[in-house]
Amino acid sequence: MNFRILTDSCCDLPYDLLEKENVQIVSMVVTLDGKEYEDDLGKTFSSQWLIKELQQGKLAATSQINIGVYLEKFKEMLEENQIPIIYLGFSSGLSGSYSNAVAALDMLNEEKGSKAPIHLIDSKQACLGEGMLVKELIDLRNQQAGVEEALDTINQLKTRVQSWVTVDDLKYLERGGRISKTTATVGSLMNIKPIIVVNDQGKLINQGKVRGRRKSLDKLVEQTKEHISIGDTSAIYIAYAGDIEAGEHLKESLSDLGLPIEMYPMGPTIACHTGAGALAVFSIVK
Repeated sequence: MNFRILTDSCCDLPYDLLEKENVQIVSMVVTLDGKEYEDDLGKTFSSQWLIKELQQGKLAATSQINIGVYLEKFKEMLEENQIPIIYLGFSSGLSGSYSNAVAALDMLNEEKGSKAPIHLIDSKQACLGEGMLVKELIDLRNQQAGVEEALDTINQLKTRVQSWVTVDDLKYLERGGRISKTTATVGSLMNIKPIIVVNDQGKLINQGKVRGRRKSLDKLVEQTKEHISIGDTSAIYIAYAGDIEAGEHLKESLSDLGLPIEMYPMGPTIACHTGAGALAVFSIVK
């Protein structure tokens, strides 16, 4: 093994998959009704349960991973052995977590008086866009790629991840400050569904809007097919928040591309900000 992999719970891959592949995680924290839950990718905290709570009107908030958590995790992994570590993190355009990882590594290096064998990658992605890169990193490690090769490959690939996202309930975008209350109210009355992408700064931007749920799903399929690089996409990834039937519809609609399609529920941290009914499709762009 040339390197070990560390990621965070915003990659939205199942815990058992990461455990099988010996990938370690650091967890975001979700607060619901004053109680804190660790987003551990389904090991103890289910996003499906959280979505039901949100549908009942309960409010949830998320917290970024703090410097202390990163510092403790880095030290723990280095005490196990000195095999280099690659940390692939949630987009710095959406959270301060990655900056905290950088600060923690700086503190560790200063404390040690030497450079720790830890390498950080800002994925500039969220949800299964990040998860796709984690899967690619796993493949590189399993193929015995060196650290520098893995870093170069992922840093190049992350700029080509395309994400097409829609939400079903605009109030979550309003709560996150991404749209105004007026826009959310009028949009809901008119059955407007936004089409959202992650830009090259790793931030969510509105790419357009359609009227009606079915049209929003069709738009995700249409845009994915128009821009996908078949030869460079090892698998298409679909994330869904509660609405598995809509996820299956997307899967069926994309099946004619002849690529493997992996579908997973959005994790609790992401679902807090999208609400029930959100869907996302990830692949590699031409």
